[in-house]
Amino acid sequence: MLSDLAHYWPTLEGNLLVPLIILGASLFIGFVLNYLLKRYVNRHTDLAPDSPLAVLLHAVRGLPRLWCFAVGLYWTIHTVGLMEPVQRLLAYILFTILVFSITRVIARTLERLIALRTAAAGSAAATTSLLTNLVSITIYAAGAIIILGYYGISIAPLITALGVGGMAVALGLQESLANLFAGLHLILSRQVRVGDYILLDSGGEGRVTDITWRYTTILTATNNTVVVPNSKLASAILTNYDMPEPQIAVVIPVGVSYNSDLDKVEAVTIEVASAIMERLEGSAVKPPAVYFHTFSDSSIDFNAVLYARRFTDRTKLKHEFIKALTRRYREENIDIPFPIRTILRPDGSASSSDIS
Repeated sequence: MLSDLAHYWPTLEGNLLVPLIILGASLFIGFVLNYLLKRYVNRHTDLAPDSPLAVLLHAVRGLPRLWCFAVGLYWTIHTVGLMEPVQRLLAYILFTILVFSITRVIARTLERLIALRTAAAGSAAATTSLLTNLVSITIYAAGAIIILGYYGISIAPLITALGVGGMAVALGLQESLANLFAGLHLILSRQVRVGDYILLDSGGEGRVTDITWRYTTILTATNNTVVVPNSKLASAILTNYDMPEPQIAVVIPVGVSYNSDLDKVEAVTIEVASAIMERLEGSAVKPPAVYFHTFSDSSIDFNAVLYARRFTDRTKLKHEFIKALTRRYREENIDIPFPIRTILRPDGSASSSDIS
């Protein structure tokens, strides 16, 4: 046998030389095309992300090398006289490359469109890991089925085995499946989106950073990550501060003396609030307002209503407004009273004391 192999080796070597040259040349051309594509993308950074050309470039990145290799294989199969087993093997490889590249382009295109659609809907992040992974798995599974069918491998027994075994797996993974479907419910119902700031009924709050197949991650104001199972989040009572819009009203209670000119108090308060909002939030938010509501024991109380672009801006807005309003009230001689109580003593005398 070894002697026969040594006898046929020169012929085999001669038959493989030309295919290797063809495949090497096709790979070289693929690397050149891939380099030119990267160079074009780097030079055209102003290209709109939602344009068809940008979506196409995103989908085909890295694939020119694979396509050129497939062209080399096709040329080799149809122009070089190779042995039948080698031709069959190259045909299988060529078909696999073509199906894989097509599924790759489709998966990337759908992922890009989902990301653009999510961004256009107002979410701070592109999309969730769960949604993109499900899209990719579905597309690649369809490509794998096509490849197996071309190889002559029947998938019916595999599907039957998966159906029977799936029931046993489902019983053992009830909690994981519950989290999976709860995550899908959160995404499709759009009750919670990546980038939304939420407050849970348990008291936890933060910005949603991702929704995976098992849990949702929340970044708190203290820069810590909270991991919440999707099933828990779907059944929780929560407040979404970014829906229906991220702009939020910030209500700040204030009280002034009964001797104050309320018209002047209202004008001064709105002027200060407008200046603070213009400096911190810009001119795109709603104008501030003042609403008097209570005759309390030692003051006339009202609410100053300011508006912040996002829920996380409210603390800074309150801080700057209270400082500026206190300074302006002192300049305008507007008194912010503190409670005073009169104490009656057993001997009939009276004294007043501050309630701080």
